[in-house]
Amino acid sequence: MQHALVPILGFAAYSGVGKTTLLSQIIPLLKQKGLRIGLIKHGHHNFDVDVPGKDSYRLRQAGASPVMIVSKYRRAMITEISSELEPRLGDQLKLFDQSELDLVLVEGFKSESFPKIELHRAGLNHPLLYLNDTNIIAIASDCDLDMPSTLVRLDINQPEQVAAFILTRFIKNHA
Repeated sequence: MQHALVPILGFAAYSGVGKTTLLSQIIPLLKQKGLRIGLIKHGHHNFDVDVPGKDSYRLRQAGASPVMIVSKYRRAMITEISSELEPRLGDQLKLFDQSELDLVLVEGFKSESFPKIELHRAGLNHPLLYLNDTNIIAIASDCDLDMPSTLVRLDINQPEQVAAFILTRFIKNHA
């Protein structure tokens, strides 16, 4: 992946499968093992991370872009994007400070080429993504699947298993 300075691993699934839920469970497990984790999430809707009425919001609404908000606790930069095209992961990695990271996890960007774990829940009746995406290296599911032996089957309800897979099979291969 262009502009990737550390290993990148995506989590690909249809909306409602539980990408954010699983990520919020495995990130603390990976951090307990000493990994420094960054995350890029692709959103499909207009969103605002700034609070209407606050100075930074008012200044951005007045036309400043980018706007950086900084405190001793955190920093956020908000940049208006005026494009009709969906953002590309490589372009976002170029702007993402990876200098103190061991791994970048990605939620979304499922149509781009980089290693991914597919998430699947049988009850949602979504088609499997691996059939059309050779970048999928594992499937985390809540059921047994008929899948190629080249893919690793993980239990979506066992975040410890997913974290162990990342540590032993993904990080190790990219170190």
